[in-house]
Amino acid sequence: MTDGALSFLTIAEASRLVRRGQVSCLELTQAALDRIDQANPTLNAFITVLHDEALDAAREADRRLATDGPLGPLHGIPVSLKDLYDTRGIRTTAASRLMAQRVPQQDATVVTRLKQAGAVIVGKANMPEFAYGGVHPEYGPAKNPWDPARSPGGSSSGSAISVATGMSYASMGSDTGGSIRIPAAFCGVVGLKPTYGRVSRHGVVPLSWTLDHAGPLTRTVRDAALVLRAIAGQDARDPSSSARPVPNYARGLPRQLENVTIGVPQDFFYDELDSEVERALDAAHASLRRLGARLKRVSIPHASDSMAAVSVITPCEAGAFHWQALRDRPGDFSDAIWGRFMQGLLTPADTYLRAQRLRSLLMNEFRDAFKQVDAMVLPTVPILPHLLGERPMTREGISAIGRCTGAFNLTGLPALSLPCGFTGDGLPVGMQLIGRPFDEATLFKIGHAYEQATDWHTRRPAV
Repeated sequence: MTDGALSFLTIAEASRLVRRGQVSCLELTQAALDRIDQANPTLNAFITVLHDEALDAAREADRRLATDGPLGPLHGIPVSLKDLYDTRGIRTTAASRLMAQRVPQQDATVVTRLKQAGAVIVGKANMPEFAYGGVHPEYGPAKNPWDPARSPGGSSSGSAISVATGMSYASMGSDTGGSIRIPAAFCGVVGLKPTYGRVSRHGVVPLSWTLDHAGPLTRTVRDAALVLRAIAGQDARDPSSSARPVPNYARGLPRQLENVTIGVPQDFFYDELDSEVERALDAAHASLRRLGARLKRVSIPHASDSMAAVSVITPCEAGAFHWQALRDRPGDFSDAIWGRFMQGLLTPADTYLRAQRLRSLLMNEFRDAFKQVDAMVLPTVPILPHLLGERPMTREGISAIGRCTGAFNLTGLPALSLPCGFTGDGLPVGMQLIGRPFDEATLFKIGHAYEQATDWHTRRPAV
């Protein structure tokens, strides 16, 4: 098998070859690093590439495989990390000048768990400044692998690019208003925002404590299930993490969807769709019905207020985290980020509290809707990947990009984005599945069945 073919295996496929001794961990890692050498100069997906460290870790994974057997399905699998995950002895910049030389003394909990599962870390992925601002000039823009003139989505942009182009088999991102799911949709990969508390955020540079989620980007739904099992679970260092047991999500994934009812919340999430996004979602609905699912319209009356609440909560909590640096080192923030964080510090407390009350209202509305359905389906992003530097807005004057995603950061519900089509110009379109709290398993079942009935996840960019 050529290095190019190795780079685009799924985790499940690569793991099977490793267990059988048909491919070594070193070969997988070298193939990923070769892809980084080929594609990263064009796409700027990485801030730090760990060539030597990754090769050493791969050799150790091969030695351990020979003596003790595989640690699990991630044994020897090359993985990248959004550059806000702390990595012991390796700089973690959050794509900022403030943290440009910051070298943590310990790994984030997720990084520890990936290593314990045998994964090989190949690099730290590019992102907007602090996962919130625009592109920092010292790091430059990451570029969409389907059209480098277009945005890959943010803020887990480098993570999505690395998975789409074979530079890693999975990547860890973060999601505060859609930052895993939006780049997944724009780059044609799978992105999971787990339930709030399902995955520890200890050692992840925060943006908004009550909205941040840590989760994986992968090439298939099954691979997302494999990664989630490795990283999920309670962590004493993250008091928001849940003690609920972690299921074997990848076991028994179906090909049909009999007795599954999927809600379609059309009163907001299907408004203002690009015509090609609308066509792709219509076709996806038809595919779900052919698989045996029943689609039923549901109502979320206050969904249209979700982004307004996110736009209040995020800068307030971000400003609170960075307040001392904002006072002592203002020159180490870009003007745009400094302004957003200061806006948060100057927001009246009653405005923040009203946004939090809306959170409770939305949680109740979704809870009521889930009495009728097993999951929901909606667009991930209502528009197509836009040109770099553009900021598409809705009629209400808010960002069009996060219109369909922010509600699920507010409510903490699990959300899975997966490819559901391509435009006539070859740009990917994403579909989003939403589940009950801690019911990622249902999302994986629906997503996997859909994936097996379509071929969108098999397409690869030419870069």
